[in-house]
Amino acid sequence: MNQNWHGTLIRHLLLLITGCLLVGLISGQYGWSLAVGIGLYLGWTLKQLLRLHEWLRQHKPDEAPPDGYGLWGEVFDSIYHLQRRDQRVRGRLQAVIDRVQESTAALKDAVIMLDSDGNLEWWNRAAETLLGLKTPQDSGQPVTNLVRHPRFKEYFEQENYEEALEIPSPTNDRVRIQLYLTRYGNNEHLMLVRDVTRIHQLEQMRKDFVANVSHELRTPLTVICGYLETLLDNVDEINPRWSRALQQMQQQGSRMQTLLNDLLLLAKLEATDYPSDNHPVAVQSLLQTIKNDAQALSGQRGQQITLEADPSVLLKGSEGELRSAFSNLVFNAVKYTPDKGNIRIRWWADAQGAHLSVQDSGIGIDAKHLPRLTERFYRVDSSRNSNTGGTGLGLAIVKHVLLRHRARLEISSVLGHGSTFTCHFPPPQVTRSRMVVNDE
Repeated sequence: MNQNWHGTLIRHLLLLITGCLLVGLISGQYGWSLAVGIGLYLGWTLKQLLRLHEWLRQHKPDEAPPDGYGLWGEVFDSIYHLQRRDQRVRGRLQAVIDRVQESTAALKDAVIMLDSDGNLEWWNRAAETLLGLKTPQDSGQPVTNLVRHPRFKEYFEQENYEEALEIPSPTNDRVRIQLYLTRYGNNEHLMLVRDVTRIHQLEQMRKDFVANVSHELRTPLTVICGYLETLLDNVDEINPRWSRALQQMQQQGSRMQTLLNDLLLLAKLEATDYPSDNHPVAVQSLLQTIKNDAQALSGQRGQQITLEADPSVLLKGSEGELRSAFSNLVFNAVKYTPDKGNIRIRWWADAQGAHLSVQDSGIGIDAKHLPRLTERFYRVDSSRNSNTGGTGLGLAIVKHVLLRHRARLEISSVLGHGSTFTCHFPPPQVTRSRMVVNDE
């Protein structure tokens, strides 16, 4: 096209000069003929340029450019072809966008697009049902202003979206929703929301069943253990061959009571998201008590148990729940550390929050088992728990206590070289003791 333009321009200029020379030949005024001819040509060119400018400034979408002749006709023609090509491209893109919107509109899951600041850009129809978003008045609003659950605000601001968040729907408390956040593009967010009410109900039924069965079994088991204890207190009056059987029955009954207590504790932990007695806990004194109990549990095994704890670092939460979690970690270290082994307990704080680590020189755990250690009744070795009297629920209790305190458990272990269990608590859960700070 550029070569055509160049040829047309040269032809027009040659015709103009030829015509001016002919007029000059007739009139005898070559200079004036050329000046007038070039002036008329420039005037015509300026007029076409002004027409183009006016069309560019005022034209409506898809309005064709004005008609023209000669060189300017080709210019207007080229603009028209570019315009049509752009329309076809836009049409294809719009078709793709329409198809994507139709497919996402058909989804039962909500899809929401957020900008880098968390403001709403686009959402499908399911988002209006699950989150109560309204079109178009909610466009551009921060998502935290419309989903006001405190756990969602905390989840969105922490910028750690590895795990999904489950909360009640803003439109209906009886509907449970699960939210997934993903980053894309220039730090924008894509949020997916699913209705998990049915799954939540099934999980709640399971929890209620376990809690109810555990509660119902407690009374008859207490009666059985009580009679066994009475019989063993009067073992001299019983046939000697029944003595060993009664002792084993009492041991198993005691183990069942421990298992029921752990199941009831888990049911209690799962009942609510936050501890009911949320207050500053002096972790250093709590760990000192646990260390003394662990020393008594170790007995004559000669294990070296050390405690390094910052007394100024307090933790907001339930002292009873924290005692249960921390003691589980320490007592496990005692059980699985050989005689003369070392167990080190540390409690400290830094910019990332507060941390508790329990390190032992025990038998260690194969790496393939680490991701599943906090599952209920998961056992690395089926004989290990029976030998040590464990129920298989200790680390599950630890996990749920930490979740209720917005913390996480990190496990590292090497076979034959011991294990380290570290609890990481976020800064909002940590506070300082004024008394200790003032003394310092």
